[in-house]
Amino acid sequence: MELVAAIQQIYALPTDELDRLVRITERIQLEKNNILIDKDKTAKYIYFLTEGICRIYYPKEQKEAVLDFCFPGDSILSLNSYIHGTPGYEIVDTLENCVLYRIPVSKLQRLYNQSLPIANWGRKLAELETLKIEQRLMQTLFKTAAERYGDLLTKEANVVQRIKLGYIASYLGVTQVTLSRIRAEIK
Repeated sequence: MELVAAIQQIYALPTDELDRLVRITERIQLEKNNILIDKDKTAKYIYFLTEGICRIYYPKEQKEAVLDFCFPGDSILSLNSYIHGTPGYEIVDTLENCVLYRIPVSKLQRLYNQSLPIANWGRKLAELETLKIEQRLMQTLFKTAAERYGDLLTKEANVVQRIKLGYIASYLGVTQVTLSRIRAEIK
């Protein structure tokens, strides 16, 4: 998904306001295994992924908990940094070579003060990100690991070929042995 489509799916902007937003974006390419957002650091950008896969995870002691995966068309941001300007708790890294567009939060904040449509776009972005978190929580609370795995396959059919099974198991909150059983049942 290209940048304009990603922006417009959040909240439709008039052409002149869309142009203002697009002008402050920068296209970047990152190789596999790069940190996009780092824990305990204030993220200076929001991102729109157009190619590749990213992983959002929380490191804890000797393990890490995978919170989500990002696929083309997804926005990526640290809500703590975006809303409060404070460091986040998550790490976002690239699992493949990625193409992204990034918008500096500081420039975006200035546009919010100058443009009501862009401010509404930013509000809608925060709302959608909050809903993603709520949806993930509801999945965790009310769906089985097999159902959540099925949802992941629906979102990205060839996910097993592109993401390490250990990451998928962590995302589902199961061991790799349990994931193997789930995969065998779904085939």
